[in-house]
Amino acid sequence: MAKSNLVIVESPAKAKTIGKYLGPGYEVKASMGHVRDLPKSKLGVDVEHGFELNYQPIKGKEEVIDELKKSAKKSEKVFLATDPDREGEAISWHLKEMLGIPDDKTYRVTFNEITKKVVNDSIAHPRAIDMDLVNAQQARRVLDRIVGYQISPLLWKKIRRGLSAGRVQSVATRLVCEREADIKAFVPQEYWSLDADLSRIAPNLGQFKASFYGREKKVELNSEAEVNAVMEAVKNAPFAVTGVKRQDKQRNPAPPFITSTLQQEASRKLNMTPRRTMSIAQQLYEGVDIEGEGTVGLITYMRTDSLRLSDEATAAAKEFILSRYGADYYPGKARVYKTKSGAQDAHEAIRPSNVNLTPEDIKKSLTAEQYKLYKLIWSRFLARWPPPCTTACPSRWPPRDTPSGPPTRPSSSPATPPCTWRGRTRRRRRSSPPCPI
Repeated sequence: MAKSNLVIVESPAKAKTIGKYLGPGYEVKASMGHVRDLPKSKLGVDVEHGFELNYQPIKGKEEVIDELKKSAKKSEKVFLATDPDREGEAISWHLKEMLGIPDDKTYRVTFNEITKKVVNDSIAHPRAIDMDLVNAQQARRVLDRIVGYQISPLLWKKIRRGLSAGRVQSVATRLVCEREADIKAFVPQEYWSLDADLSRIAPNLGQFKASFYGREKKVELNSEAEVNAVMEAVKNAPFAVTGVKRQDKQRNPAPPFITSTLQQEASRKLNMTPRRTMSIAQQLYEGVDIEGEGTVGLITYMRTDSLRLSDEATAAAKEFILSRYGADYYPGKARVYKTKSGAQDAHEAIRPSNVNLTPEDIKKSLTAEQYKLYKLIWSRFLARWPPPCTTACPSRWPPRDTPSGPPTRPSSSPATPPCTWRGRTRRRRRSSPPCPI
């Protein structure tokens, strides 16, 4: 009997989806995340001898490890298909070490999206485990331990037991403390605003508000005396609109989602916590049973800092927009967004795996939260293609370089009717410095 190939993923849902795509020649099993880690009861890092790490099997994973060992032993090839990030690369390395898989039968594969085409292409083009990524993840774990195991006992002593701290909480705490110090050192400043409630005279009835700006440049009012001086200067002078300038303003569509912007928009629009957002996104990535389609991975990998999109996704979006909305909604040239400097750019931006699966078409197959998040991702992906939205807006008038402030008596031109006014002032006090973030 010919040996089958073993594919190891992290979650059962992902195993189910990939198993349907690969067919009977492959056995797909889930490791349920990490299989070994540093011990919880001690540091687990030998600082005196080259930071040697003392890994131990995770308690409760014995049955999973034994089952994976048996399957790996009888398989011709073992494909390690954990998530395409540093954590996933480290899990693949731990699996290889724990299961005793020889180098010549170990293959590393990653899926940016779980679709039949991508899964089969990845299996056909495997690679070796990237030890640079593995070591990067190990360095992070070591830093967690060295920092956390020294700071946490201090928290237990000074605040209460059970608290934990590490490389992230320590830096965040320092930022909060520095900000609090800035607030305490800030000297409160008094400033005033002066508004005029203006009423247009017949035949152009109506009301609007005008705010004091200054004469040749913006003037800050820092005392009641300064406010009174301005009010006295304009008290007997009629107000007039000397000009209105309108200009077209363009609003470009937002770029596709990365991890941070997805969490922000889901929190703002869907009232989801970042943890809940990533949990639902993981479900959409690993695969959902869609009526008439089977198990389908609906979005690309959701942990990314890149705004890049594949040529295949760009071509699919163009075809979808032209067929559904028409040529007016496609600019002719794909809009390219620049990824921030320092980004790893390891994966594409978050997008639907198949743009033709619209949220409305698959709504019955999704939970309420899955539908809302998928619709958010699908809509954001398509919104980047149409031309900018152009609106006519009144600009600041007079412009900054034009004299303003206490008006002179206007001419009697009917195009610039005078106004009646009522002054309104507010006294304010800045109690903290402006936030730099």
